[in-house]
Amino acid sequence: MATKTENGSGNGTHETETKLDALVIGAGVAGLYQLHQLRRQGLDVRAYDNASGPGGTWFWNRYPGAKFDSESYIYQYLFDEDLYRNWTWSERFPGQPEIERWLNYVADALDLRRDIQFETTIVSAHWNEDARRWTVRTDRGEVIDTQFLITCCGMLSAPLEDVFPGHQAFNGQIFHTSRWPHEGVDLAGRRVGVVGIGATGIQVIQTIADQVGHLTVFARTPQYVLPMKNPAFENGGASYKARFQEFREVLPRTFTGFEYDFGPTWAELSPDDRRQRLEDIHADGSLKLWLASFAEIFFDPAVSEEVSEFVRGKMRMRLKDDRLADILIPKDYGFGTHRVPLETNYLEVYHRDNVELVNVRETPITRVTPDGIELRDGTSYALDVIILATGFDAGTGALTRIDIRGRDGRSLKEEWGRDIRTMMGLQIHGYPNLFTTAVPLAPSAALCNMTTCLQQQTEWISDCIAHVRAKGARVIEPTAEAEEAWVRHHDATANATLISKTDSWYLGSNVPGKPRRVLSYTGGVGTYRAKCAEVAANGYDGFAMH
Repeated sequence: MATKTENGSGNGTHETETKLDALVIGAGVAGLYQLHQLRRQGLDVRAYDNASGPGGTWFWNRYPGAKFDSESYIYQYLFDEDLYRNWTWSERFPGQPEIERWLNYVADALDLRRDIQFETTIVSAHWNEDARRWTVRTDRGEVIDTQFLITCCGMLSAPLEDVFPGHQAFNGQIFHTSRWPHEGVDLAGRRVGVVGIGATGIQVIQTIADQVGHLTVFARTPQYVLPMKNPAFENGGASYKARFQEFREVLPRTFTGFEYDFGPTWAELSPDDRRQRLEDIHADGSLKLWLASFAEIFFDPAVSEEVSEFVRGKMRMRLKDDRLADILIPKDYGFGTHRVPLETNYLEVYHRDNVELVNVRETPITRVTPDGIELRDGTSYALDVIILATGFDAGTGALTRIDIRGRDGRSLKEEWGRDIRTMMGLQIHGYPNLFTTAVPLAPSAALCNMTTCLQQQTEWISDCIAHVRAKGARVIEPTAEAEEAWVRHHDATANATLISKTDSWYLGSNVPGKPRRVLSYTGGVGTYRAKCAEVAANGYDGFAMH
């Protein structure tokens, strides 16, 4: 059980000191399961989260239209069949309120709340070389002395909010989608501007268009979109619950952690058969066209172009205006090299009389004014509400916003500001006993069904900590040589893909000054899992223990 003491700080205030075996940052999908596993080992462990309840991403992202685009029945924990079967989803791709309820169900079913401290922000974590432990501080003045520090902060949890000058001067309301008020926002009859048409922006736009008085969409980077088919489940989800053992076997071994995987190669099929396969998969109404059609879309420019043109054609059929098609249909990058959004009547929104599309690729936004948004050519748009679907500092931002300092006072923010490096996305050389999930150089940084990847990572971390303790060691850290070898392997794998040649948040190119590197391991979820298992089977080869 955690021990607490209070000490005077010399300035009239008191600091609470807590001693733990392990501290978990975050109470989302990864953090809840990590807490559960370490607690079962008998560790004195506590999770901290700045939200007021569990959920992580699904606590914060409650903007209009927020929902899954992984199938609900695979976006689940697979370590406990009763936990799986005792929750029933209403539909294939449910919305945020239902997802948040599910994560609350998990927290209650596993009795996790008693070891989670909510509404608490971790502000710093410094390695104490003499004690060989971490000193962690919170915004509440608490100091935690912990042997192991595990970050489960999420891949997309550091929003890019202050992207244009003038925010504070705006006379209306301005919101980033990931900080949407819990009480909601009344948009009825109002002049609303949405900045950004990525996956989040698309969900917002298609949801609010018929609610607002006038909607202005500020579009920079066009997206390939796929129509979502979202049937309700019948008979209490019996059809998918019967597949639990199948999912448990299959999901961790596919390329992206989904139930489907790539089939025949492009060369194996005739042109007619290729077209039919694309048509059949497109009709599935899921991400299958992206993640299970032809693997060559990621490597072969000719195949990429043909599949891209197939998707462009589907989009053109729905857009009645050449100007709309010119702004909304991608031309300069291939299908699948960006995040692919699912949508429901999104393109049709732009045919509404109360919707205006503004091309800010040609004429960028320069500032927010007291009355709205102004472009570089001086054009102004009067607005009552501005919704920023402007994305995140993906993969790294959640950790670099904490003052993390390793051996000899080295700063993770400074080091990642020069070069983003990890050992398999699980540890970082120079930061002993720091374990990470959903950070760069692992599939969980982008290209995977997140629950599949996060379960695998937290299980590996739990097994590793158990191994360290069984050996009587106090510290584990990857060697510089092993980390360098993984970085080289990661880069060689990533640089063989078209993803590495396309500007997007997958490379960090949405954040000025961020080092350019494909954030996600592109060798596949199954391959990554096998490599992690091999390292563990070889006594955690590449990691130094003492």
